[in-house]
Amino acid sequence: MITALAAAKAYAAQSSMAMPSIGGGDAPGKGMDFGALLKSAMTDTLHQTRAAETKMAEQAAGKAELIDVVTAISSAEASLDTVMAVRDQVISAYQEIMRMPI
Repeated sequence: MITALAAAKAYAAQSSMAMPSIGGGDAPGKGMDFGALLKSAMTDTLHQTRAAETKMAEQAAGKAELIDVVTAISSAEASLDTVMAVRDQVISAYQEIMRMPI
């Protein structure tokens, strides 16, 4: 289990890396914020899920190969699993922070 301290250190290390800024208003070299990172991951997951649904419809109409459908579904599933794992870690860290004495 990841502790809140380990999660905070990982977030600090991630923030200090040179990542492209979102929105264009940030200073150069400043990383994207955690909320934007989560939003980007969820949007990517949504797009992959829709692409898999499109491939399934094309396969049903006889316009797509089965391997393309399986690949699209597998990619969407992996992306969704990643988002769910991050969500579980965030909830766990929040619960641990709430248990900390003031």
